[in-house]
This record gives sequence, C-alpha cells and structure tokens, in this order.
Amino acid sequence: MAKRDYYEVLSVERTAGQQEIKSAYRKLAQKYHPDRNPGNKEAEENFKEAAEAYAILSDSDKRARYDRFGHQGVSGAGAGGFDPTIFADFSDILGDFFGLGGGSRRPGGMTRGADLRYDLTLTFEEAAFGAETTLRIPRLEACPECSGTGSAGGKAPEVCSACGGRGQVRFTQGFFTVARTCPQCRGEGRVVTDPCRECKGEGRVERERSISVKIPAGVDTGARLRLAGEGEHGRSGGPPGDLYVVIQVRPHLRFRRDGSTVLSRVTVSYPQAVLGANIEVETLHGKAPLEIPAGTPHGRDFRLRGQGIDRLGGGGRGDHVVTVEVEVQHPRNLSEEEVTLLRRLAELGGHPVKEERGVFDKMKNLFG
Repeated sequence: MAKRDYYEVLSVERTAGQQEIKSAYRKLAQKYHPDRNPGNKEAEENFKEAAEAYAILSDSDKRARYDRFGHQGVSGAGAGGFDPTIFADFSDILGDFFGLGGGSRRPGGMTRGADLRYDLTLTFEEAAFGAETTLRIPRLEACPECSGTGSAGGKAPEVCSACGGRGQVRFTQGFFTVARTCPQCRGEGRVVTDPCRECKGEGRVERERSISVKIPAGVDTGARLRLAGEGEHGRSGGPPGDLYVVIQVRPHLRFRRDGSTVLSRVTVSYPQAVLGANIEVETLHGKAPLEIPAGTPHGRDFRLRGQGIDRLGGGGRGDHVVTVEVEVQHPRNLSEEEVTLLRRLAELGGHPVKEERGVFDKMKNLFG
C-alpha cells in the first residue's frame, strides 16, 4: 500500500513550523499509543505512521529531501523510512503520559515541594503605603519523627527491587522501548518496608505555619509576591516549593486609582465655579489646598503633584487628580432674595425669564 503524504499524516500544512509539527505529533501519539489501545492493530499502525512522519519532518535535512523528492528522497532514513532517533526526545514529546515527565523528580526519589498560593485582601491604604502582616499557611513539611524518610526510626528506605532504584521500568513494544513509572515504588526508586507511625510512610505531615510578610507600598490588585522556599517541603529531602501571595485591594469610598495616580471628585457651588475659590480636598496624605480659578467648568481636572501612590519598585510618587463637579442648587431651597438675584443674573446674561407676580409663592407651592 502506498505511503500517505507525511504532512497529511500529521494534518499540517507544508509551511508548518517545527512547533506546529511537534504539537500535531504529540496529539496523535497520545491518541494512538498502544497503552491506550491494547490489541488495536489499526491504532498501532497509525502510531507508527505518525512517528515516521515526525521523524522526517522534524529533521530539517530530511524534510528538505522529502519536500524535493518525496518518499524516495528519505527511503534510507531508518527501517521503512522510520528513524529510531526520534525517541531521543520522547519525554519532551509525550511527557507524563508515558511516565517520562516530572522534571521536578531527582535521583533517589527526591522531588521538589509544591508551590502554594495565598489570596491576601488589603485595604486601599495598606496597598498604597505598604503593610506587614502574618499569614497562617497549612503545608506539608518533613516528618520530624522520621526526618522525612517515611521509615520508622529514620531508617533509610530500601532500593526498589522492581526497577533497581531507577524509578522506571522499561518494556518493548514492537520495534521500540517505552519507559513507564515503576508501579511498585511509584517512581521513587526506594520503598519503605517499615513505615513511620507519624506520617504513615509518606515522609511528610501537614502543619500550619505563621509566616510574616512585608507588603511593599504601591501594590495593586493582581500583584504577586513570591516567598522562596515557603511552599510545601519536598519528598525524600527534596527542596521546598515557593509561596505566592496574590493581592486583592478593596475599593475605597472616595478614592480610585490608575496605577500610581489617585482619582477623586470634589463638589463646588455655582458661585465658586463662576467667581473662583480656595478650598481644601482630601488626599491619601491628608488635606491639601486647591485653587479653583474663576470660570471653572463642570468636569475639569486638577492635578496635585506628588499626592498619589508610591510607584512599585521606585521612581517616586504619583499624583492625585481631582475632578470638579459644579453643584446646581435645587429650586426648593431658594429664598425670595435668591430668586430675585437669579432673575437679575439671567437678565444680565441676556436670558430674561418670564415676569410674573408671586413667583416665589408659586415656587413654594410647587416644591412644598
């Protein structure tokens, strides 16, 4: 039977890059691997076909010959076009599915501890100025009874008889060899024959620890603080993982922020906006004077330099931007004198209002 086009086998275009080719092969290898399809000859053939296609297309020289001459150009690349060197990067392609992954595992069953995450909620001020707090973190730590060995009395575990301490067992599948995690020692390479009563042979126990954390000034929602070595302890003496503190900042009643800039609003009366005024506004650092120039429109922004939040990592402090809102007094609150003055103001501005006796009385009747 004629061989299928290698690009067709992997379902990629002829212009596909190496990462796309590798990704396509990974999917097919996981789908058709004999372990997932025991006794399925068709799946086994598909697996071999995908491996052969990847062996050619992942090699730039072989791919160039194939693109120019087709299958004849690579007929010598291994048995029937299959190159066994493809499995040199088997663990990278198929990863943990075949028991070859787990880059955190070290000789003798040592594994790095897991990283932990803690979500910490801060007030607006704590995020702006920084804070120091104590976190209570539940984590797995080396068992003090057996010093993390898992064996009673701290006795060292024995070498696994099934894998000889390698943590993997190998078996032949057709024309290639596959490595799998040893089922007896679960990849540790060592087995505990006399388990510790405290940790039941696991080598680790759960403990709650108090960890002091200093929050730098200027953090915002989504910021992550990494505390190296404060995660779970590793197995069999492996190094600990890290603790990541993820920040969430509560909203403030008066202030918002945009990076290191604080935003707020202040209300001024119509006369203040028209004639100008000197007022005080609230900032994170206390009250600050603000000059409102005559003729200030509604919505104008004023910038108070250096009254914002410290820039995370240095670079000084941000600003505070105040947006002015002009308050229009409700008619129900006007006195008779104010009504007279407003009528005069409208006339001076070229906007005369309707003349009518008893306007103030009607307003009182209308608005209560």
